[in-house]
Amino acid sequence: MELMEEDDPGRRKWKDLDNDILMRIFQTFDIFELTSGIAQVCNSWRYAVCDPLFWSTLDLSMLKSNFIKIPLEPYVYVDGRSDKTLTKVLKISLSLSHGNISTLIFHYNLFVSDDQLTYTAERCPRLKRLVLPAWNRIKKTGICKAISMWQDLESLTMPSIASPRYIMEEISKNCKNFSKLKLMGPCDILFANALANCLPDLKVLSLRCSMIYKEALITILDRLKHLEVLNISHCIIIEVPPPPASRIVLDELDNSILEKASRIKDFLTCMNNDCVMCKRTRIDEGLLRWYKYEEGIWKEDEVKCLAI
Repeated sequence: MELMEEDDPGRRKWKDLDNDILMRIFQTFDIFELTSGIAQVCNSWRYAVCDPLFWSTLDLSMLKSNFIKIPLEPYVYVDGRSDKTLTKVLKISLSLSHGNISTLIFHYNLFVSDDQLTYTAERCPRLKRLVLPAWNRIKKTGICKAISMWQDLESLTMPSIASPRYIMEEISKNCKNFSKLKLMGPCDILFANALANCLPDLKVLSLRCSMIYKEALITILDRLKHLEVLNISHCIIIEVPPPPASRIVLDELDNSILEKASRIKDFLTCMNNDCVMCKRTRIDEGLLRWYKYEEGIWKEDEVKCLAI
């Protein structure tokens, strides 16, 4: 389409394009194009780009931090330019969305800061799904403050953490419709107990491609009475016998576990030596180094509502 000249009354101007046409054009844009300044061209363009159609989901899974690993907390150092890029995208997106974002997706190597997270939470009051598989730079106060503002939250994808109880308590206290959880990392008895104590009504849980302690799995099966879907595909199941015996990696689920799982509507498993993902989980010892594998494979899940 040719650019219309201002002094040619016989031609329509870009600002006079029908809103439906603008919408179709903008639907082909990615987040970087939508936040590149097109809303500043004219009022009609800003009106179109602010349509809720574009902002039910804010997918930042293509945006990664430029970082290096360090030996002390938070164990990553993020380049200042990465932070500036993320802050800019967030500010423009959250301004254009007018609070209509219900799904927010971060890349597993996008290390959000406390300020960025709380800024986002304040401007996404209707959030229902959060995919935040890394929060090295987010402190307890930051994540708890954000969760307290997301009272409509129903689904969370998160990393494993050393002290999971506080986040589960915060969800229990503030998110009455919460029902779906995906853990990207090892599941031990502390995590299982936190789930059972704080989120007893959880309906969907995915632990795929992780290391799970047998005791933790039994706790989940015994105490999460409302669980309808449990995904342990490609997991390493670890049994820890009394000392001095060393831990045992189970080759298959025993009858006691299968019997407990029989009440669950969808119990998803895969412990196949020929399965590529099972092999990767074993090689990476239950904490997958996603950067080594195909781009975007970390988004997959056998549970449809938790896949990206």
